[in-house]
Amino acid sequence: MPAVATRFTGGTADPRTSGSCGAPSRAAHAQEPVSARLSDEFLTVPVATVDRCVEDVRACAAHLGVDVSTAVVERIAREHLLARVNSAPLVDPPG
Repeated sequence: MPAVATRFTGGTADPRTSGSCGAPSRAAHAQEPVSARLSDEFLTVPVATVDRCVEDVRACAAHLGVDVSTAVVERIAREHLLARVNSAPLVDPPG
C-alpha cells in the first residue's frame, strides 16, 4: 500500500513544480481550491504530496461516513501536513 506522504530526496527539479518523474504536476495546471490553498501555506511540501494528502483525506472521510465538506477536508489535510512538516526525521542512536 503506498504511503500518504512521499519524501523528496533531492535532484535539480523544483519539487513545487515537478511531479515524481520530473513531469509538470497539477501546479502547472488548474488546482483544486483546497490543494491550492494548502500548497500556498506549506511551501516546503511538494505540490504532488499536498494533492495526494487532500485526495486521501477526502477518500478516508467518505469511507468513514464523515461529512465530506470542503472545510472538513481542508482542516484534516492541514493537520496531516502540519504533522509532516513538524516531525523530526528518525536518527540512529549513537553506538
